[in-house]
Amino acid sequence: MIVAIDGPAASGKGTLARRLAEHYRLPHLDTGLLYRATARTLMDEGRRLDDVGAAVKAARGLALIDFDEAALRGREMGEAASVVAAIPEVRAALVQAQQSFAHRPGGAVLDGRDIGTVICPDATVKIFVTASPETRAQRRALELRSRGEPSDYVKVLADILHRDRRDSNRAAAPLKPAADAVILDTTDLDVKGTFDEALRLIQSKLEAGAARRVRSTVP
Repeated sequence: MIVAIDGPAASGKGTLARRLAEHYRLPHLDTGLLYRATARTLMDEGRRLDDVGAAVKAARGLALIDFDEAALRGREMGEAASVVAAIPEVRAALVQAQQSFAHRPGGAVLDGRDIGTVICPDATVKIFVTASPETRAQRRALELRSRGEPSDYVKVLADILHRDRRDSNRAAAPLKPAADAVILDTTDLDVKGTFDEALRLIQSKLEAGAARRVRSTVP
């Protein structure tokens, strides 16, 4: 079973994906970390984030495990990752690795911005997680504050709106729901409520698929 979780920044998709992976005992890949790690490599080497050749080289040199997540979190890295992710050549360099991860025996849970549309168009279940920009800004500000980072709500909201525009309007794999994705709005849901609703959606999808298979075998 492949579960594709997409959505904008601070929508709750990462937390949901991790909980679903644990529930179904599937491996999980936060694909956003790939772009953050690519950006981190460029920054550590003193390269420009829009240096296409250096960015592609950095992307191809990544492993899909053992990321130092602490070094990849924060508002600065989120903004840097959004710049790198807009480079078509970088996205192309990372597609095969993500697809290989998704199609391992038993399946996987992946979260990002183009999982259901580009990486796994054949995913068993596609969920597009969203929330109002104001709610997402509040969540991100609290997350930053919990890590001891500056968390000015107005600036965080401006960053989120800017990233939404860039992610949605980029030429390569823009942020948008897959045609067959289920929209899950978490504006008024807490972590447990989001998880419970996702489980319901997944179970409904699996039952519908099983029913179709039964009908196809009936003479």
